[in-house]
Amino acid sequence: MEISAGQLAEMVNGVVDGDPSVTVNTFAKIEEGHPGAISFLANPKYTHFIYSSRSSVILVSSDFVAEQPVSATLIRVADPYATVAHLMSMVDKMMRPVRRGVEQPSFVAEGVTVPDDAYVGAFAYVGPGAVIGRGAQIYPQAYVGDGAVVGENTVIYAGAKIYPGCRVGNRCIIHSGAVIGADGFGFAPEGEGYSKIPQMGIVVIEDDVEIGANTTVDRATMGATRVRKGVKLDNLIQIAHNCEVGEHTVMASQSGVAGSAKIGSHCMIGGQVGIAGHLTVGDNVQIGAQSGIPNSVPSGRRLMGTPAIDFAAFARTQVFLKRLPDLFNDVASLKKAAGQNKK
Repeated sequence: MEISAGQLAEMVNGVVDGDPSVTVNTFAKIEEGHPGAISFLANPKYTHFIYSSRSSVILVSSDFVAEQPVSATLIRVADPYATVAHLMSMVDKMMRPVRRGVEQPSFVAEGVTVPDDAYVGAFAYVGPGAVIGRGAQIYPQAYVGDGAVVGENTVIYAGAKIYPGCRVGNRCIIHSGAVIGADGFGFAPEGEGYSKIPQMGIVVIEDDVEIGANTTVDRATMGATRVRKGVKLDNLIQIAHNCEVGEHTVMASQSGVAGSAKIGSHCMIGGQVGIAGHLTVGDNVQIGAQSGIPNSVPSGRRLMGTPAIDFAAFARTQVFLKRLPDLFNDVASLKKAAGQNKK
């Protein structure tokens, strides 16, 4: 499907700077642009690419000032990154195949109703007492356990597992290999070994949550592990039993949250972050990659390092660390000089 720059500008409330009749039919990164593609410039680090990009149309911020001639037609918008995300979402919805019905072979337990506009793929399993919402998409080899709930227009991709009793809200996306509701890591010392503590709770995933491939959210020992609405979890994340992840918090890959930790809303957590159990992270907290969080964190903090400290303090320590070899040599020289003076 081709669309002109002028039509695009109307769709995104933008202003055309250049030829409004030029057409595009695909997306491309600004550094890999080609005729017929639309790109965007949101990060100043990529500004130099705009002068050589071969893309036909480039989304830029309203206040962008070109320092050299630009061959592409520009569309000026308030937020180029959000705008291109919106456009890609629209195209994705138009191009994504709409699947309906129950493919065979698959298993849908007796008494479970699959709405007419929902889909259950081949080799999927839907257990007794499960509830499937309207428009839900359960892809091949997915597992929906006994009494589990899959909300309206939620997508469960191939090989994902929703354990018995767990609840997934509306408009969620659960990617392949994700496991919702496996047992929490609960063991009590007994003699020379450990006795398993039964995990009797569930997992509750609220609306508009996306959970990445091979991410695990463990069921609660008692009660519920909760992932609040709008949360986005990357691939390969571990959320332990009885945790709570607040609304619209985002977390990057390979992070782990230990049992009973409570994370606030609108937090941004980088990759490979470790959060200890039984603590609270406030709202609007930002945690840099590879940080360790051993204690509770008040709202609004920006942290990095292990153990994590304020970002500004961490940046200063990195400057000092680079100077340690010189400092070591200086101290060695002073000690040598002091020794010679004693003689």
